[in-house]
This record gives sequence, C-alpha cells and structure tokens, in this order.
Amino acid sequence: MLKYINKIAIFLLLLLTLSSSLYAQKAPNVVLILTDDQGIGDLECHGNPWLKTPHIDSFYNQSVRMTDFHVSPLCTPTRAAIMTGRYPINNGTWSTFKGRDALSKNAITMADVFKQNGYQTAMFGKWHLGDNYPTRPTDTGFDTAIHHLAGGVGELSDYWGNSYFDDVYYVNNHPKQFKGYCTDIWFDETMKYIDKNKEKPFFVYLPLNAPHDPLIVAPKYAEPYKKYEGKEIINANLYGMIANIDENFGKFNQFLKNKGLEKNTIVIYMSDNGTRHGYSRDGKLGYNKGFRGIKGDKLEGGHRVPFFIRWPNGNIQGGKDISKLAAHVDLIPTLASLCQLTIPENMPLDGADFSSLLLQKKNKNKNETVFVHHRQDWRQPKDVEGTCIIQNQWRLINGKQLYDIEKDPKQLNNLAKKHPELVKELLNKNKDFLKKTKKNPEYYQLPASAVGNKAQKEIKLTIQHAIGEDSGIWKPEQIASGMKNKNNTHAIDVEKEGDYLISCQRWPKECLGAIWGIPNKNPKDMYDYKTIHPEKVQIKIGGQILEKEIQKNQQVVTFKVHLTKGRTLLVNDFIEGKETYGVYYTYISTVE
Repeated sequence: MLKYINKIAIFLLLLLTLSSSLYAQKAPNVVLILTDDQGIGDLECHGNPWLKTPHIDSFYNQSVRMTDFHVSPLCTPTRAAIMTGRYPINNGTWSTFKGRDALSKNAITMADVFKQNGYQTAMFGKWHLGDNYPTRPTDTGFDTAIHHLAGGVGELSDYWGNSYFDDVYYVNNHPKQFKGYCTDIWFDETMKYIDKNKEKPFFVYLPLNAPHDPLIVAPKYAEPYKKYEGKEIINANLYGMIANIDENFGKFNQFLKNKGLEKNTIVIYMSDNGTRHGYSRDGKLGYNKGFRGIKGDKLEGGHRVPFFIRWPNGNIQGGKDISKLAAHVDLIPTLASLCQLTIPENMPLDGADFSSLLLQKKNKNKNETVFVHHRQDWRQPKDVEGTCIIQNQWRLINGKQLYDIEKDPKQLNNLAKKHPELVKELLNKNKDFLKKTKKNPEYYQLPASAVGNKAQKEIKLTIQHAIGEDSGIWKPEQIASGMKNKNNTHAIDVEKEGDYLISCQRWPKECLGAIWGIPNKNPKDMYDYKTIHPEKVQIKIGGQILEKEIQKNQQVVTFKVHLTKGRTLLVNDFIEGKETYGVYYTYISTVE
C-alpha cells in the first residue's frame, strides 16, 4: 500500500513539474519600453519629414497600433498610472516634485502582479516614483533594478556628476560606475538580464530617460539634423537622441530574434507624454502629427502618444491600426488578460481590458471615458480647471472648451455652446469620478519616506522633492551656484520608535564640501561653484524645534532626535540673517 501511495506521489510530482515546465514555455515574456518626452510626431512612421527611425518603423509595420492612446501630460503621473492601473489623482502621484512624485505606501504595482504570478521582474532606466523606501523599484515588485534617481540623469537628487556619459547608476540601490551612454547602458543591461534569465517568463520594464532634456547625445547621431535646426526643427540633438534609441531598439529586436524569444515576447513601445522640444507652441518649428499641444498641456499633443504592441504567438502583429480610445490605466488589466495573470482582489484598478481589441475578438467592450487630471503642486488637482475629459472623439478642456478631435485636430473650434448637453454629460461623469476619488486616502495623504526600516538604513532627502510654495529646483547647477529656494518640508513615516540622526548638508555625500565652502571635487569639470553663508540650521519634526549654529569648515550639521512611531513632517532650513531657505541635502539614519 505504501509503495502504491509513493508511486502516486511521484506521478503527481512529475505531472506538476511538467505543468510548470509547460507554463514556463507558454507564458509570454513582456517587455514594456517607455520613452521620455517623445511626442506623437517624433517618429518617421508617424509622418515626421526629417527624422529617420528605420527600426522603430519596422516594428510599427509588424505591430498593432492603438492610434487613440492617452497618458498624462507629464512623466511621473504617467509612470504611476502605468504601474498602479489607477489615475494619478487616485494613486496620489500627480506631480513631478513637491512631495507628489512618489507612490504611496502599499501601492500594488504591475511588477507585483507579474511577480505574484511567477514571473521574474526587472527594470532599467528612469523610475521617478520614489528614491527612498518604500517606493523604490525593489520595494515595489522588481527583483532587479538598475536606474538613476529622481526625474532625470544628472538632476540634483541623482548621483552628483552624472551627465549621460560614464555615470554612476544604482544597482538594486547600490551605486555603481558605468561606462558609456545612458540609453546604450539601459538596453545593454536589459539584454544581459534577459540572456541570463530567459528560461523562465520575465517582465522587463524599460523606461528610458531619453529624449528628455538636457539634450545630450554623441555628435554622430545629431549631425544629420543640424542642417534643419532653427529652420525646420528646434534642436538637432533631440532627433539625435531618438536616432540613438532607434539604433538600440533595432539591436534589441535582433537580440530577441537571435535568442529565439521574439515570437513569445510581448513588446510594447510607447511614450510617457507629449513632446518637449519636437514642436514649438506657435507651430512654426517641428512636427506634431497635426495636433496642437506639447508636454504639460491638456491639448491633444500633450497626452496622445504612440502605442505599438507586438506578440507573434498571440497573433498581435501585422501592422494593424485600432482607433478605439485607450489609456495608460488600461495596461494592467490588458496584460493580465493576455498573460492569464491573476490580479490581487485588493488591487483597485481604474482601467479596462482592451485585449479583445488586440486579439480581434467579438467582445470589444472598452471604457469610453478617459480622465486627465494632474497638477504641479502638493495640492490636489482642481475638479474642473486644468482637466481634459475624453470620450470617443470629444475633448472637454477646463469644463468649457469642447472639441471634436476628428474634425478639428488642432482644437481651434470650441463647440461647447453648440453641444451643451454633451458638456453637461461629461461634467457629470467627471463629478461622479471625483466623488469616488475623494474617498481615497491617497487623495489627502502625502507619500512618505520611511525611516526605521531595515530595508534602508539611511534615507536621502533633497530640496528637489521638498514641499513648499516656491518654484521648482532640480538642477545641480542651481545648487552649485547657491540658488536659494523656500521649499523645505518632507513627509516622513517613522516605522520604529527610537533615536535618529538628521544630518543637514549643502553638498551630497558623494561630493562633500563645507557648508560655507565648495567641494574638493568637480566631476567632469561640470560646475561653477559659488559659496553661501548661512549662520544656522533649524529643523522641526515630531513636535520638536531644534537649531544649531554652523561652524567654519563644517560639512554636516547633525541633530539627534527621538521620534515616536507614525507619520510626521520634517521642516529644515538654512538661516542667513533674516532669510530662511531649504536645506539642500538631508540624511536620516537610525542611531545604532
């Protein structure tokens, strides 16, 4: 009897192993490529008369194209919507700075969904959804992450001295020196990862930082476009950066083919918002596929982007256009359907599954309304002002400008007075949407960096992410020149009661210098250093106000504070006479 039971157990084990093996072979791999600030007109296949993108064009001819695909008008809100399947106003990440540029704690992400369904997960490039625990890539579902910090390579929160070439990027949160150009590195590291992990299904998120400014690229890529600069186009380097992406994309597709992965890999190519330097607002320079609006705008060119998807084994191929409305929040339900993933029951989603459109099935139901809300502030987006409500061919901007995008792509003819009932209908849909939104804790509660967690012993806070009423500050050149900015507040989540060290600095740890002086190092001779002369540093946190004088040659002013568990705000200032301004760099660690 025991022998019989053992044989059954062995048989079941073999069956389970075989099933797992078959699943590993059949489950499609997924690669999501997201470019940065590449608009709807920044592609040859979309009619750009000057730009050459042969490899992307080839993919375009092989893929299914969602021709009415929408994102948010800025990068962080789009990235948050892709990762969570929720609109930015619902996931709390609607800005690129001022405390609203990170995911909320316990947000369930696309990477979590893939990982929970047995996929290997990795990302390479630009994250821009939080630089501290609990919202780094490795905290939110990615097994492997190689990325820069903040919103762009070389920003003041990134590694000091990064410049697109030969930079320091973070490998699972540890800084590592790389050689080469940023876009080349992201693709190269992606291919290395896939080659090493190709035996099991993988999800790779490849969000590039190009062609976001600063517009830096090797001269050979920009040279063919110099003759058009100032006459037909704004900047040849933008086109050079896209040409470099195109070259890398071609190498990547050839790699998939060489490794036998092309047929069973879902590849998506899309952008995070409208163009920044590919089209002038007056329409005199550049190309925007017939639309008005660029990055940051609610006009069509600000949020309508390329979306190409190919999966030969799933018969998603052949160069077909689908004109149905779709958006960034639809990606999780759509990919879950294509890959047969189970979505967690406690995962709230705003989007709809459009896989039936891709697969040409009869059931082609799809949400008919897309909501565009964002705001460059810690404050919530306004209910109507600064919005775009999209339904079929209609675009309602600011609640009072109604356009038929099919007949009026440049949005010059306001039809609101001609169709008052439609305006009322769209406003009512927005009202109902916001009624649910305002029940979400993320709408009110600021995302917070956590201290007291073993996952990150020391957090880094910068003035770039500080909350306040001043304008944005994000360039290391601004820090180097001593620019003063009033933004000074950071949301903190104390996970463990205890003593903490709060260290306030003028310069980042990787390039230390005296608060009154300048660093000994000037990486790549990039900066023109200027001095500042604050007399004191003051911090406010957890009901405590502490102040210290700054001494000559002092690099760091450190406060030891006892913090109780829970959320709090840190306010930190340099004091110079009667003037106060935010501390540039702050580090918080647990007292061991």
